[in-house]
Amino acid sequence: MKKPLFAFCTFALLALGAAAADSPLPATGHPDSSGQGWTPLIADDLSNTTLANNKDHAWVLESPGTFRSDIDRMVFTKDAHENFILDLEFKLAPGTNGGIILFASETGNWIPNSIEVQVADDSDPKWSADPKTRCGSFYGRQPAAKFTVKKPGEWNRFTITCIGKKVQVRLNGETVNAFDLADFKDAKTNPDGSKAPPWLSKPPAGLPAKGHIGLQGKHGGAPVWYRNIRLHALTEEEAKAVTLK
Repeated sequence: MKKPLFAFCTFALLALGAAAADSPLPATGHPDSSGQGWTPLIADDLSNTTLANNKDHAWVLESPGTFRSDIDRMVFTKDAHENFILDLEFKLAPGTNGGIILFASETGNWIPNSIEVQVADDSDPKWSADPKTRCGSFYGRQPAAKFTVKKPGEWNRFTITCIGKKVQVRLNGETVNAFDLADFKDAKTNPDGSKAPPWLSKPPAGLPAKGHIGLQGKHGGAPVWYRNIRLHALTEEEAKAVTLK
């Protein structure tokens, strides 16, 4: 009986190793989002978004896969997403304030019905005064552990992973934030005792773990650029293989 047991244990260890190797999210840094399993989140003609009618050119396609926002206008995916890795690059102008919107159950009334990972020019005192409004923060709820955004004019990279209600944010190669929406049970007060902005009127714990993904446009009076916006929808096996810290 010992040999079959040994063989079974060996097979189990190999299976676990294979599962870890199949994780589309590396232990550190950013994934290779140019390969198989990754799809553009936003079509160049915006046809798969809520901004398919873009007559005022709120979002400008500068080159294939590269958008610039010159007007304060949200763009959301038509489809709702759950259990995914979102990989993208963004570039700031002086004073830029934007955001990556997740779990939006209502695109027309998204502010209380979603969460935001902040995109901001941390060199501008309007956004750097409160750590919870600096780049990489869970806006209004939890500041980033590190502030690694580059100066305006340089490209930055985000990898945002959502599994269930757990979210991990990597910015320019470093994990700068990680949180579980289930911990944010109070709309007004965050787990660390800080106060949330009054317009965030719903507790994040009550939000569904599935929703539309959005990009906030020229919200802070300065444009913002996005490119290489790609999504990997996680299978159940891949989600189990990913470790979020």
